[in-house]
Amino acid sequence: MDKNATYNSPLVSRYASKDMSENFSNNTRFSTWRKLWLNLATAEKELGLEGISDKALEQMKENIHNIDYQVAEEEERRRRHDVMAHVHAFGLVAPEAAGIIHLGATSCYVTDNGDLLIFRNALDLIIKKLVWVIDELSQFCTAYKDLPTLGFTHFQPAQLTTVGKRATLWLQELLWDLRNLQRARDDLKFRGVKGTTGTQASFMQLFHGDHDKIEALDKRVSELSGFDDVYPVTGQTYSRKIDIDILSPLSSFGATAHRIATDIRLLAHLKEIEEPFERDQIGSSAMAYKRNPMRSERICSLSRHLMVLIGDVLQTASVQWLERTLDDSANRRISIPEAFLTADIVLTTLLNVFKGLVVYPKVISRRIDQELPFMATENIIMAMVSKGASRQDCHEQIRVLSHQAARVVKEEGKENDLIERIKNTPYFAPIIDDIPKLLDPSTFIGRAPEQVESFIANHVNVALKPYSHIISTKSDSEINV
Repeated sequence: MDKNATYNSPLVSRYASKDMSENFSNNTRFSTWRKLWLNLATAEKELGLEGISDKALEQMKENIHNIDYQVAEEEERRRRHDVMAHVHAFGLVAPEAAGIIHLGATSCYVTDNGDLLIFRNALDLIIKKLVWVIDELSQFCTAYKDLPTLGFTHFQPAQLTTVGKRATLWLQELLWDLRNLQRARDDLKFRGVKGTTGTQASFMQLFHGDHDKIEALDKRVSELSGFDDVYPVTGQTYSRKIDIDILSPLSSFGATAHRIATDIRLLAHLKEIEEPFERDQIGSSAMAYKRNPMRSERICSLSRHLMVLIGDVLQTASVQWLERTLDDSANRRISIPEAFLTADIVLTTLLNVFKGLVVYPKVISRRIDQELPFMATENIIMAMVSKGASRQDCHEQIRVLSHQAARVVKEEGKENDLIERIKNTPYFAPIIDDIPKLLDPSTFIGRAPEQVESFIANHVNVALKPYSHIISTKSDSEINV
C-alpha cells in the first residue's frame, strides 16, 4: 500500500528516532510476548511441571522473531483476540510447544509484563538522551559563565546576570527531570504470573496447591525477564497508577523543555542568542531574511502535547473497575507510546539546539550599554558620597538627569545619554575619571560566575558521574525535517 495514501503519525514518519520507533514496533511487542511465553515455560519446567520438553523450549527460542503477521491477523479477525491469535501463530512455528504456550497465564501476563519491559527500555533511551542534553548544556554554561548579559524580570530590564548563569536555570530543571525519570525507572517492578484476577488460582491447579512453587514461579519468571522484584498484589492487570508514575516525569520534562525553548525564542527575538541555522535553510517562503527559531518552536509545540498526555493515564487509573476493565487498552496503546516518542523527539531537538547555540556578545553588550546607565546610578551616588557629597543632593541631581535621558530614549528614539549628561554636569566633576570603572558590566553580575562553577562542580558533575559511560557514547543530534 502506498504509505502516502493513508494517515501516518508524524511522531514516527516525520520526527522519531529509529531506536524509539523500534522499541514500540510490532516486532518488539510481539517478540517480547514470545520471550515471556518462553520464560514462563522455562520456569514451569524448572519447577517440575510435566509435559514441557527441551525440544519445545528450543523451538520457542528459535522462533522468537519468526512472526508470521498474516497468520496472526487472520486468526485475530476470527477470534477477535490479539493474544490468542499470537499464541496460535507461535504454535505453528513451534509445534512441540503448541500445547503449553501460555500455560496457566492470562492475556495480561504478556500484555502487561510486555509493556513493563518496553516501558523500561524506553525510559533507558530517554535517560540516555537526557544525560547527553545535560552534558552539552553544562559545557555551554561553563563557556559563558563570565559573559555579562541584561537580566529580565517580567521580561523587563533588570539587574545583570551572565549568559552561563541564566542557562544554569535551565540546567537545574533538567537535573530534576533526570532524577525523576531515573526514580521512575528504578521503581518499575514486574507484574509476574498472577492469573486472571491476580489470585494465581490457575497455577494452584497446575502445581497442585504448592504455594512455595507458585511463589518461586513468580520470582523465577521475573528473573528470566530481567526484573529483580514483582508487584506483590495485582488484579488482572498491574495497577494503572504505575502508568501515572511513568508519565508524570515525562510530562514534567515537557514543561522544562517548553520553558527552555521559549526562553531561546525570546532571546532570538532580541538577537542575543540563536539556535543553529543551516546554510541553505529557509526561514520564510515570503521573507527571505527571516531566521525563524523553528527548532525551538517545534520543542514548544511537541512539549504541549507531551504535557497533556498525563491526563489520559490519570483518568484511566481512576476508572479501573474492581479487578480490571478493558477501557484502558485502546487508550494506553496510544497515550503511553506517544509520550515516549514525543519526549524522545524533544530531547533530540534540544540536543541539536544546544550543540549549535550561537551567542552574539556585541548585541548583548549594546543592550547592556542601553540600560546600564540607569542601573549604575546607585554606584555613582555612592562614589560621590565618598568624595564628600550629600546623598540627598546627589540623588536629586541623578533623578533629574535620569528623567531627561529617559525622555530622549522613549520620545525621541535616541540612545541613552545619561552618562554624557552626568559628565557634562559640573556637580559630578569629582568622579568623572571614575565613571568607566563604575560602568564596568563585570562589577554588576554579583557571584554569577562563581555560582556557575559551584553548580557544575557540586551538582551537575555529581549527578552525571553514574552516567559517564553514557556520556562517552554521545552521538550527533541530526534532526528530521
